[in-house]
Amino acid sequence: MNGSKITKATPHVTQNEDLIFERSRRGRIGYRLPALDVELTPIDEIVPAELRRDDDLEGVPELSEVDVVRHFTRLSTWNYAVDHGMYPLGSCTMKYNSRLNERVARLAGFANLHPLAPAEDAQGALQVLYELQQHLAEITGLPGVSLQPAAGAHGEMTGVMLIRAYLDARDGKGHGRDVMLVPDSAHGTNPASANLSGFRVKTVRTTPEGLTDLDQLRELCATGDVAGLMLTNPNTLGLFERNIREICRIVHEAGGLVYMDGANMNALVGWVRPGEMGVDVIHLNLHKTFSTPHGGGGPGSGPCCCTAELEPFLPVPRIVREGDGFRLDYDRPHSIGRVRAFYGNFGMAVRALAYILAHGPDGMREATETAVLNARYVAQALTSDYEKPYQAPPMHEVVFTDKRQARKGVHTLDIAKRLIDYGFHPPTIYFPLIVQGAMLIEPTESVGREELDQFIAAMRAIAREAEEEPETVRSAPHTTRIGRLDEAAAARRPVLRWRPAAKAESA
Repeated sequence: MNGSKITKATPHVTQNEDLIFERSRRGRIGYRLPALDVELTPIDEIVPAELRRDDDLEGVPELSEVDVVRHFTRLSTWNYAVDHGMYPLGSCTMKYNSRLNERVARLAGFANLHPLAPAEDAQGALQVLYELQQHLAEITGLPGVSLQPAAGAHGEMTGVMLIRAYLDARDGKGHGRDVMLVPDSAHGTNPASANLSGFRVKTVRTTPEGLTDLDQLRELCATGDVAGLMLTNPNTLGLFERNIREICRIVHEAGGLVYMDGANMNALVGWVRPGEMGVDVIHLNLHKTFSTPHGGGGPGSGPCCCTAELEPFLPVPRIVREGDGFRLDYDRPHSIGRVRAFYGNFGMAVRALAYILAHGPDGMREATETAVLNARYVAQALTSDYEKPYQAPPMHEVVFTDKRQARKGVHTLDIAKRLIDYGFHPPTIYFPLIVQGAMLIEPTESVGREELDQFIAAMRAIAREAEEEPETVRSAPHTTRIGRLDEAAAARRPVLRWRPAAKAESA
C-alpha cells in the first residue's frame, strides 16, 4: 500500500432496507418448476375447494432469486452476533459456539432420526443421552438426571415440582409446607416457577456484602411452613455464597430442600460440585454453560439433576442401560410425569456431549478458570471509572452502577446505547433489580485479552464522555441505521404486523 491510508469502501446504496413485502414487484419470479412427468390430476380431487385460497396469493411477495438473497444477506449483516465479538450479557453466559459441536449435531444419523423411532432403532441416540446424563451427574455431584426440560426456567420449574412431589411423599399431602424462599437478587423466573408449582413466595434479603442474610433465613425457616429455598450460586451479583453449606443446613434442619439455580455454573464447572455443598436439586443450561446455540428464541435445554432421594420423582421416560443396550423406562410410579414432548431437545444434548468430550475434565476446569479471570480483569480495570457496589472479588461476572455518571445526567441505558457506537454489544442492564442502575458484565472464557482491553478502553472512554460531553452519551447511539428508539412506546404499542399503506391508513 506504500504506506498510504486505507480508505473505507462507500456504504451500500441500500441503507434503509424495505420489508420483503415492500420489495415485491408484480411478475417477478425466483423459481421454475420442472415439466410435469405424471398424469395430471384435477385439483378438486386433491384439495376441496373450501380449503383452497381464492385470492390468487394476493399479498404474497413476488421477487427474483437475487432479490431474496441480497435482502436477507443485507439484514444478516445488521445483526450483532457472538461470532462478531464479545457478548457481555451478565447472567447469560453468551460464549462462543464451537463449530465441532455443530458438525456433530448435523450428522445425518442424529439430525434425521425420527423422534417416534422405536428404541431398538435409536440405540445410538439413547447412548448419547445416557452418557450425557452420566457426565452431568459427575459434574454436579447429583446422581439423578433428566434431560427433558426445554430451557432454564423449564428445568427450574421441574426442580421445584420434584421438591413438591418429594414432600408430598415424605410428609403426606396437606403437610402445610407451602412456602418457597427466594432471595431478592434472584432471576425473575424463580418466583414464577415457585408460584406455578403451587407455592407461596417469601423473599430473603441480601446483606450489604451481597450475600444471603443468614439471620433472616433462620427466622423464615422457623415458621414450619418452608418447603425449600431457591438459591443462585454464584448469585446474580457475581459473588460466591461462601456460607452455602450453612445455608443448606438451616433449610434442611427446617425440613425443607435446597434448589440451586444453575444459570451461573460457568463459574463452577470442574471446581465445585453443588451436590457436595448440600444442594438437593439443580437445573443446568446446556445452551449456556456447555456452549450450544443461545438466543434467537431457542432451542435451549435445561436438564434437572437431583439427589438419590429425589430421583424416583424425575420425569418419565428414564433412559436406562440393560447389558449392552439402552431402553426407555416408563415404570416409575412416583414420577411427576412428562414435562416435554419426547426426551427433550436432542440436538442440544448432542452438542453438549461433544463439548464435554472435546474439553475433558482439565479443559472444562480451565474454561471456568478463564471465565473467572476475565471477569476479575474487567472488574479491576473499571473500578476507577464506575461504581462497584460490592467489594468482594467477583466470580464470572461483575456488577457496576451508574452512580458516578448520574451526577451529570447520564444513566445506565445511555451508557449501554453509547457502547454500541464503539462496536460492542451492551452488557445486561438494570439487573439485578436490587442494584440501582446496574450494569452486569460477563465476558466468558471466549474472549482474549486483546478484546477485553478494547472493551475496557471503550467503557473508560464513555466514562470520560459522560463527564466532559454528557449529551453525546445521552443521545447515543450515533452510528446505527436507526437512532435512539422510544422504548416505552415500543413496549406498550408494538407494531407486530406489516400492513400495506392503504390498509394501514384505513385501519
